[in-house]
Amino acid sequence: MSWQGRSVLVTGAGGFIGSHLTEALVREGADVRALVEYTFDGSRGWLDALPVQEDVEVIAGDVRDPDSVARGVAGAEVVFHLAALISIPYSYDAPLSYFRTNVEGTLNVLRQSLRADLRLVVHTSTSEVYGTALRVPIDEGHPLQAQSPYAASKIGADKAAESFHLSFGLPVVTVRPFNTFGPRQSARAIIPTIAIQALAGEEVRLGNLTPTRDFTYVEDTARAILLAAQAPEAIGRVINVGSGQEIAIGRLAEAICRLAGSQAPVVFDEQRSRPPQSEVERLLADATVARTLLGWQAEVTLEDGLARTVAWLAENLDRYRVGSYVV
Repeated sequence: MSWQGRSVLVTGAGGFIGSHLTEALVREGADVRALVEYTFDGSRGWLDALPVQEDVEVIAGDVRDPDSVARGVAGAEVVFHLAALISIPYSYDAPLSYFRTNVEGTLNVLRQSLRADLRLVVHTSTSEVYGTALRVPIDEGHPLQAQSPYAASKIGADKAAESFHLSFGLPVVTVRPFNTFGPRQSARAIIPTIAIQALAGEEVRLGNLTPTRDFTYVEDTARAILLAAQAPEAIGRVINVGSGQEIAIGRLAEAICRLAGSQAPVVFDEQRSRPPQSEVERLLADATVARTLLGWQAEVTLEDGLARTVAWLAENLDRYRVGSYVV
């Protein structure tokens, strides 16, 4: 399917994955409308840093507001829904805000998309909904476990998407990325957390070092989301997006420090640890469905992606609050 001239809406377009997806859609020739969270100063997040920003129609609003969403979906063919609260630590402090944004916000997107008779909704999930792996690799049939309020809110959002497809016939595909990383990622994520501290010459303060994660470079994740929107067979499906390789956080920190040219020690920091029953110990993707249905597989290796990310962070360190723990 060609994106040339197609009208699309991206919610959460000013965020990490959303900005990369928006950039890719513009370059593919789509007519892109971006729903970004309203701010007092008119900031549009990472959209303000994109070379294609002038080619994006921006709507300032909030997914929690049905009218904002209605304005966004009007006239669109496809909605890419990425707007969400994502920080796991902050979800312990403000769980209600996560359910309002992630569940109620998703419900608004689904309801307005149904009313507008859209061709497709691509809903973005997260591997956190699986919790600690009960079997590996994790396929789409793995049980869902809400080991944090964030995970619970995303499970609710995923099930809302499933229900609108089964109940009302809304064409929905759910893409479930494992740990995406790359330029523009929030300091709340593990790779920027490590790299920023290492680049600043500080101690690298982390929580638990033994959990493993499956990391996917952001350009690969954005490509998978686009491919999911182009495959009619994907409608009604959940599709894992991951590399199929895992690495422990401790080893990840060593690799990032090496790339940053840092000898900084890695120090355990209690406040950065999850509650014991909330820690997700292991995530490893089975991306067979993505490979067979979409023809997708990760192309950027972890080492190459880390090198690109550390280099970008080194050039943009002033954008981050060095020395602060951002929850």
